[in-house]
Amino acid sequence: MNFFASIGKYTLFIHRVFSKPEKWSIYYSRTIIEIEKLGINSIGIVLIISVFMGAVITLQTAYNTTSPLLPTYIIGVAARDSILLEFSSTIVALILAGKVGSNISSEIGTMRITEQIDALEIMGVNSAGFLVMPKIIGAMFFFPVLTILSMVIGIFGGWLVGEFTGVITTMEYIKGIQWGFIPFYVTYSLVKSVIFAFIITSVAAFHGYHVKGGSLEVGKASTKAVVVSSILVLLFNLVITQLLLK
Repeated sequence: MNFFASIGKYTLFIHRVFSKPEKWSIYYSRTIIEIEKLGINSIGIVLIISVFMGAVITLQTAYNTTSPLLPTYIIGVAARDSILLEFSSTIVALILAGKVGSNISSEIGTMRITEQIDALEIMGVNSAGFLVMPKIIGAMFFFPVLTILSMVIGIFGGWLVGEFTGVITTMEYIKGIQWGFIPFYVTYSLVKSVIFAFIITSVAAFHGYHVKGGSLEVGKASTKAVVVSSILVLLFNLVITQLLLK
């Protein structure tokens, strides 16, 4: 019963979030700010994770494809498909669920317990829309950019480790990257990143918005938001894969 009650509460919350804004120009400026906070400030961690991710995938593939019957360029193929299909969208989304999700939940939760949200309501402002809509739109706009960056840097990281360790030559790696390339894989990952962005930001904002108590409850809500959004990311990853790649 609590599960269905939470679903209903979340649905009403999302309806409030996407109600018509009081003033579009304010929402626009706040969206630009959120793109910087949630997206641009996450570029560093995404690049670091991606370069090591690409390097590890390349090494693991190389060490597990020692059969002389397999061409060397298969390492590049495996690295490319692993990065495009799963790592640059799902794994990066899980990392961002921890970084971005906890930030959103704690920020809005702190505003709730310090009665800043109540003050907005008294002034006649739709607090849910004012605080949450720019975050969702900003994340849905910039998360695909982070996914593309992750793809490029991940593939670069695979080439880098292959070149320095000698497990694969540059020519063979490039041949593997190009061999049998399916452009739809990129589209598939971008679709996932947009959906994951919505899940992470809306779930985190929902938990922060409905905090009751003090700073301890804010911390608990932040942790719960990360856990729930991570589970939903994995669940929707399965559903989207079944729908788009079957």
